[in-house]
Amino acid sequence: MRHFLLSEFDSPDAPESGRMMDTGFLRLLDEARDCAGIPFVITSGFRTVDYNRSLIAKGLPASRNSSHLLGLAADIEVTNSQSRFIIIDALMEVGINRLGIGKNFIHCDVDEMKPENRIWTYA
Repeated sequence: MRHFLLSEFDSPDAPESGRMMDTGFLRLLDEARDCAGIPFVITSGFRTVDYNRSLIAKGLPASRNSSHLLGLAADIEVTNSQSRFIIIDALMEVGINRLGIGKNFIHCDVDEMKPENRIWTYA
């Protein structure tokens, strides 16, 4: 990867767990970063079951069958509407077509077990 270190995708409770990320997804994410021309700050990559459960217990937007558990998802920090547009455009350009839009992040995944061509928002 040109733009990321695997450690950026580590679950906070499991050092080196970024190795569990799907390599095809990471290639697409790296390509999207090239297209965007702006940094992607990863706020969540791979998640252990325990860490994912802790997010749910805190009332944060995490799913029991999260694609993060499979290494097929990442959350990217966004700080303004312009970067949100640029990142979404780049993700879609490379074929990442499952996007969740939060106030300060964009979730993206390539989980083939879930419907494609979806964009949703987090309340």
